[in-house]
Amino acid sequence: MANVSLTGVERFFDENEIIVSKTDTRGVITYANQVFLRVAGYDEEEVLGRPHNIIRHPDMPRCVFKLLWDTLESGEEIFAFVINKAKCGDHYWVLAHVTPTFGVTGKITGYHSSRRVPSREAVDAVTGIYAELRAVEASVSDKQGSMALATSALLEKLGSLNISYPEFVFSLT
Repeated sequence: MANVSLTGVERFFDENEIIVSKTDTRGVITYANQVFLRVAGYDEEEVLGRPHNIIRHPDMPRCVFKLLWDTLESGEEIFAFVINKAKCGDHYWVLAHVTPTFGVTGKITGYHSSRRVPSREAVDAVTGIYAELRAVEASVSDKQGSMALATSALLEKLGSLNISYPEFVFSLT
């Protein structure tokens, strides 16, 4: 897919709708519901078999995704506020609830994500924090180093508030 310029236009979906997608353990989309397809602006054929980061918005700090993946790979669920990019370059905010899917042997076989409309207050709160984290990430040219530094900054910020990441997310919901 061509790299589309960001439009700065925010998309919205109804608070009663749920965006759903499933991936394999590598993050490749195996299922996307109609709400996902409509809001992201893709046809099913364009997303199935593609990496989920097809909707990754550049304003989303990589360190939050590292926290998300680390949590999922440990077999735990996670909630996170995420800004996504639609095919046309628009963006949309979600409160994502991502869970590992386990096979009969207890091994993780994939991931399931349900996303709802976040409150505007939550979006406003995380926008500033995410900007700070992106600035930290941009301050180091080495990707691994920048992500480690930003992850440290996130954990330090949460520590100063005396809350965990899940408590932080729930404090905004």
